[in-house]
Amino acid sequence: MGTAFSEKRLAVLGAGKMGGILLQSLLKNGLFSPALTRATVQHGERVRALADKLNVEVGTDNAYAARGADIVLICVKPQAVEEVAKEISSQLAPHQLIISVAASVSTNLIEKALSRDVPVVRAMPNTPCALGCGMTALCQGKFANATHLETAAALFNVVGRTVVVDEKHMDAVTGLSASGPAYIYIIIESLAEAGVKVGLPRDIATLLAAQTTMGAAKVVLETGDHPALLKDAVTTPAGCTVDGILELEEGKLRVTLIKAVVKATQRAKELAFVS
Repeated sequence: MGTAFSEKRLAVLGAGKMGGILLQSLLKNGLFSPALTRATVQHGERVRALADKLNVEVGTDNAYAARGADIVLICVKPQAVEEVAKEISSQLAPHQLIISVAASVSTNLIEKALSRDVPVVRAMPNTPCALGCGMTALCQGKFANATHLETAAALFNVVGRTVVVDEKHMDAVTGLSASGPAYIYIIIESLAEAGVKVGLPRDIATLLAAQTTMGAAKVVLETGDHPALLKDAVTTPAGCTVDGILELEEGKLRVTLIKAVVKATQRAKELAFVS
């Protein structure tokens, strides 16, 4: 995989939080050469620090960074995507691939701002990408094809797993997997607090809660079994677990989590730019 991209030119427009995570991971895993990589930041005072840290060319000129790049990652804030797309439009050619990680910004809006038939892939990653265990959903624009999706998937597979969806589902992805880590952190925090309540030291309670959460998730991913079946396997008749589950059901944890995803999805739709 590294060989396939080693001669490709990469531009990361907006090497902030998510952009920085992706840029560092792609370079660390040897997919791209630092010599063939450019990045931009919003504030000039960050140029030198990022350039020294990653050994890549860094600036504030998006058009210059995108010029000649085979792959352009747009990682700026959603409200800035249209402006950035217009900035780089004159520098683009049909063979270049644009990948946007901005929530709620449609491929159609980006294509209109670019004013040319350039392939666009929209990606929705989440913050665990920083540790290589993220989840990214991908969808293609009007001028992108299966090969472009494969290219995008190869990049995001470096920082976790990928799935291809229709663009109409991207807001739901935002509500579930992009916002989801925050929900899980609350669950882990609550489990750890419960451990302290029943007498465990806080550091041990937090470790137990976090490792248990990770382990349960891994079982779901590796077995492919429905979570309900896995839950039943832990719940022995007249045991401790069933009492705990009854408390969760009484507290409406299941319904509350469903509502959280629905609400976040609705908010993503509200933030979506009109195409």
